[in-house]
Parts: sequence; structure tokens; C-alpha cells
Amino acid sequence: MNEPVYLDDSRNALIALDQTLLPHEQHRLELTTAEQVWEAIKTLRVRGAPVIGVSAAIGAYVAARNIVATTLEGFTAEFSKLCAYLNSSRPTAVNLSWALRQMQSALRGDTRDAWLESLRECALEIYRNAILDTESIAAHGLTLVKRDCGILTHCNAGRLACMGKGTATAPIYAAHDAGYNPRVYADETRPLMQGARLTAFELHQAGLDVTLICDNMSASLMKSGAIDAVFVGADRVAANGDAANKIGTLAVAILAKQYCVPFYVCAPYSTIDAGTPTGADIVIEQRDPTEVSHMWFSRPSTSPGVKVYNPAFDVTDAELITAFVTERGIVRGPYNFFG
Repeated sequence: MNEPVYLDDSRNALIALDQTLLPHEQHRLELTTAEQVWEAIKTLRVRGAPVIGVSAAIGAYVAARNIVATTLEGFTAEFSKLCAYLNSSRPTAVNLSWALRQMQSALRGDTRDAWLESLRECALEIYRNAILDTESIAAHGLTLVKRDCGILTHCNAGRLACMGKGTATAPIYAAHDAGYNPRVYADETRPLMQGARLTAFELHQAGLDVTLICDNMSASLMKSGAIDAVFVGADRVAANGDAANKIGTLAVAILAKQYCVPFYVCAPYSTIDAGTPTGADIVIEQRDPTEVSHMWFSRPSTSPGVKVYNPAFDVTDAELITAFVTERGIVRGPYNFFG
């Protein structure tokens, strides 16, 4: 099984590739309780908006098998509590709450076996659709790629984060398969280094021409003419087209506008949140300061007592986004997804 997460019925477990150990170690986690799934999402063992959604759905089904209620009313109440708990693991990626709402809506039947089967089928449908969405994003995104082009991407919105071909990487994989010979530049993506550890790893493993750069090198690359397009993912898109993605994406978008490089956001419609009018309404997760000051160093990188600001995401304004690439097609501004 090549997907980063999947259901193992024989072990009643969510099997997840531990992304915190990549690229040096490939280890699969066997998650059988809500607490284990919550911890895996919170600590980024599983990450990326679509994979978080799939993991939450499968994890909710697996954990629901431990519910002992004998009436539909009682089972539904306990399952709602379970979903609320899983939803508290991370606040920004909308696919998490979207998938859990899908699971709650799917619950039906007259017996416990029927309740569980309805949840299992919903979880597997979310899993299958996540893969199919990346195929469609790849096909639509390929129309935006030129032969022998330079593409910049930020963070990891690839197979590891999104299933299938990924979202931001889907047009890149499609271009590679079509013989377009894309040159890919991957921002390292401080502080958690998803570009270095994950994007560069998976693209290199797939045989693509990938070059790792520090985040502060993208401006000079764009100015030199080496970059023809930027493809990034998103964790939540507001109804007006403002898009939250890994911290640093906003800076890339501003640079792309300065140097007239098209900036594309690749995301399934499940990432677009009708309940979020603008980017100002997106809750931005604040993470542990030690991710900045300690994680990659044998000794702290700064003096004791120095304050650290560590938001997980920033919001790119809609006017900086050339187009969204979705499973339904390419959407250009002005954006009004639910108007």
C-alpha cells in the first residue's frame, strides 16, 4: 500500500506513515484508538489537509468500534463526542472538520453492525475520493505547465500530504509523466522543513529534477527568470478566495506578483470553507516555540528567554492568487465560491 494512510480491516487500525521520521526512516504507525489518532494529527505524524481529513475519517471509524452503546441515540451521542475530540487536534485545516461532519451524517441503520458499516463505507469513500481528486487536479493543472519550465513549490502538498498525486505536486507529476521535463525548486519551509524532508524526498524518489533551496532564495530565483510558475496547496480557503497555507506562502505570493510569475493554489473543494467569509476569519494555529529554537539544533539557536513567534500558517490574499486548481477545474478571480 503506497498511500500515506489507509484502513487495515484485519487489525482494525488506521495505518499511517510517520512523517516526522522522514526522509531517514520509513515507519508505519498502527493507530487503534481516538487518542492515538489525535496525537498523530497534533504532532504532525500525519499531516497535510487531505490526509488529515482521511485520517480523521478512518480514525473515527476505528475508534467507533470501541463504543459500547446499544441504541442508535446512545451510539450517536458517543460518536459525536469522539468526533469533537478528534476535531480539536488542529484548528486550521478545514478537511479535518469536513471529514468528521461527513462521518456523522453517514451514521445510520438499525443495528450496531449497520452503524459501523455505514461509518466504514463513508471513511472509505472519503479515502477513494481524495485519490481521485488528485488525478483531476493533475489533469487540469497540466494545462498551466509549459515544457522545460521551472516550478517553485512551498511546504509539502504532495503524495505524503494529499494522497494520490498530491495537490500542488499533481500538475508536476503530470508534467513529468507527459515528458515536459519540469525543473522543480522546493523551499525548505522553516521551521518544520517539510519542503526539505518531504517534498524533495518524494519528488527525488519519483525521478523528478528537484532542487532544494532555502526559503530566502526564492526572490533571487524569480528575479533571474528561473521560475515560470508557483504551485502551492492550501489548508483552508475562505469563500472570498483568501487561502491559508504553510507559513511563508504569503511571502512567496508577494514575490511572484512582483516578478510576474503566476501563482496557483491547488486544492480540492473540500478545502473551501463556506463558513469562513474571508481570510481574517481563519484561525491560525500557534505551535511550540521550540520548533523554531531547538528542533534542528544540537544546541538552542538563540539565547535563553528570547521570545519566539511560531504560527503554523499564513493567509495569502485572494488578489495575489492567479487561479485555483481544483478537481472541478480551474477557477480564476474575482473569487466568490459560494455567492
